[in-house]
Amino acid sequence: MADGAAQTLKSRVSAGEWQARVDLAALYRLVALHGWDDMIFTHISARVPGPEHHFLINPYGYYFEEITASSLVKVDLEGKIVQETQSFINPAGFTIHSAIHAAREDAHFVIHLHTVAGVGVAAQAEGLLPIGQNACLLQPQVAYHGYEGLALNHDERERLVADLGDKPLMLLRNHGTLAVGQTAAAAWVGMFFLERACAQQIAALSGGREHVLMAPEAAQAETREQGKGIGFVSGLAWPGALRLLDRKSPGYDA
Repeated sequence: MADGAAQTLKSRVSAGEWQARVDLAALYRLVALHGWDDMIFTHISARVPGPEHHFLINPYGYYFEEITASSLVKVDLEGKIVQETQSFINPAGFTIHSAIHAAREDAHFVIHLHTVAGVGVAAQAEGLLPIGQNACLLQPQVAYHGYEGLALNHDERERLVADLGDKPLMLLRNHGTLAVGQTAAAAWVGMFFLERACAQQIAALSGGREHVLMAPEAAQAETREQGKGIGFVSGLAWPGALRLLDRKSPGYDA
């Protein structure tokens, strides 16, 4: 979108909505920068501050590296577009994201990916294994949801929300990964560590399960306790992520 059009939209929305747009566009660009996008598929969404229960999602057909704050589409919880736009959205993205936004007050940002490593681990019966430090930190925070086909059935929303519970991370069986955060920073850091843990597991199991060393039980328990105090990490990592975008993928905030 041209700079003038971006300025026009910025002047027509609240400061809170514009910041949500900028943060969400940054998440799309970061996912693309890490090679975690899936062409025009998968979604990241953000709740718009205010009582209307609106949220922002990507215009269907755009690559993640193209997303800007102004190009994001605002919809209500029924999937109806509530802004003037030439774009439309993917109904599968609406099914998953609207369910979580509606059920979780803390779900300001929701990231859903179809990475090779994420789907690989989601398709393994044992799920996330305590192979590395990242997995040991995350295991208590990861929920699981069984595969039901393309996320077009609204009946699936209740089952997905029930399976997620109050956890911030999920492996959708045979499907991919999901992260929920009260801030873009929290959602991003959660997804980063989950994807890293999945990649490490795929690498470790590439030679077979038999000789893979699992972390000792005592070390797993200790790491879980240590992990309870690392919430501040997202606040440290996010500014650096934005600086990375400014160098390698500028223009997301237009």
